[in-house]
Amino acid sequence: VFSFNMTVDKYFFKPIAEVYNVLPVEIRSGINNALINIDSTLSVPNQILQGNFGEAAISVSRFAINSTVGILGLFDPATALGIEKTNREDFGQTLAVWGFDHGCYAVVPFLGPSSPRDAVGRIIGIYGDYFYMVSAGDRTAFGENLGDTVYWATKGTEITNFRAQNIKSSENLEKNSLDLYSAYKSLYLQRRENLVKNIKRSDSQYGASDDEWKKIK
Repeated sequence: VFSFNMTVDKYFFKPIAEVYNVLPVEIRSGINNALINIDSTLSVPNQILQGNFGEAAISVSRFAINSTVGILGLFDPATALGIEKTNREDFGQTLAVWGFDHGCYAVVPFLGPSSPRDAVGRIIGIYGDYFYMVSAGDRTAFGENLGDTVYWATKGTEITNFRAQNIKSSENLEKNSLDLYSAYKSLYLQRRENLVKNIKRSDSQYGASDDEWKKIK
């Protein structure tokens, strides 16, 4: 499965990401801001479930400001006002906080690294995702067909944005790692542990920080 995913990435996701990186940095920055803004609607319920009510309030404030003054999240006036980004949370992290172990490491076709805990969290996350509910979930919000289009187009953009942010780091990893499977496994498990413990938040939306890439080379 790992080899299959690497092949799909090489001939599909990576070429798209390389074209995406040709866009002016201002456009890519705006897209990244908008994706972070949308993603905060998933963080809020998880921050509440984890007892982080202060962070949940901050996330709601940021979403309200950036969705209006920031023009649907394309700009980030909330940070300019001193309202800093909170840690990204998902249902996999919530299950971890509640004491569930991540279980065995697995690689899922197309989706990449995962674990039983994160797989369950991903499924729960679909139905706990406000953006999903008002787009693909509630067909009346955007119309019968447009809702699905909006949701999946956004998800496709998320994947492209993530891959584009990590092209050079992944190339260095592939070049310098003796065991690429183990390297990606180490990165994934370390990244998830750091997210659960709120140790470090990457500058990119989902990507690993530079330090995290370096530790597994």
